[in-house]
Amino acid sequence: MFPWSPEFVWDTGHVVFFGALYAVLAVIAGSLALATRRVLLRARHGRVVAAAWRTEFAELPSSVRACRHQLTGEAPGRLCQKAFDCRRCVEHELLEGKRERPAARAPEASGFGFDPSRRFYDRGHTWVRLEKNGAATIGLDGMARRLLGTPEAIELAPPAARIETHGTLGRVRTRGIEVRLLSPIDGTVIGLRGRGLGFKLRVRPDAMFDIRHLLVGPEAKLWSLRELERVERALAPVGGAPALADGGELVADIGAALPRDRYDVLLGEMFLEA
Repeated sequence: MFPWSPEFVWDTGHVVFFGALYAVLAVIAGSLALATRRVLLRARHGRVVAAAWRTEFAELPSSVRACRHQLTGEAPGRLCQKAFDCRRCVEHELLEGKRERPAARAPEASGFGFDPSRRFYDRGHTWVRLEKNGAATIGLDGMARRLLGTPEAIELAPPAARIETHGTLGRVRTRGIEVRLLSPIDGTVIGLRGRGLGFKLRVRPDAMFDIRHLLVGPEAKLWSLRELERVERALAPVGGAPALADGGELVADIGAALPRDRYDVLLGEMFLEA
């Protein structure tokens, strides 16, 4: 019988039983409320990050906002309208559908620290490698490391931190300039390996994991060559030849070959900061 029944009589057994029952129900209700709050906060945070990124993206120079299909020659002159988030771009899906798929061939590595056969690249010079255990590893590509040289400080998202696509993954201070590193994916940080700019951040991706906005294979290689041209143009007016070692390899510290103002502009373009 229950307390609202006419025949119900309170005794010690009933007090203990219903006390325990209501305590369990209160814990369950509290847990559900907390989980709901976390979900809402995450959703709100994601909207804030996305809105801030779209605003900043619109302020970048047009040379930086080239659509990925401009890189491949499929859409000459086209600028990205979705802040490098192809997951929400109808035009990207249409152009992808028209693309002829090349025959399978052996993986091909690109120069300057890029490995487009095994890694997915964000246009902010971070990369993602998918692991067999379902985790993902995030790192900084070789060109970015040469741009940043020997930094004075590095701060990365700590374990358990939530990261959002094109939100802040970390910050680097080099030659007195602070550079923001963009996260290439959504997920939760679960660990860190490596030191300095050679870090490997381990991440547990969100359940709805989507990497359509990242570059891989021929697209990544073409983009890396475009980025190299950007660096060479920045260096040319101040004597670009010393910035490239024998064989065309980038030197370890590009910033050493540039005056402060030009270096600041180049970092903003390469790491997508307006």
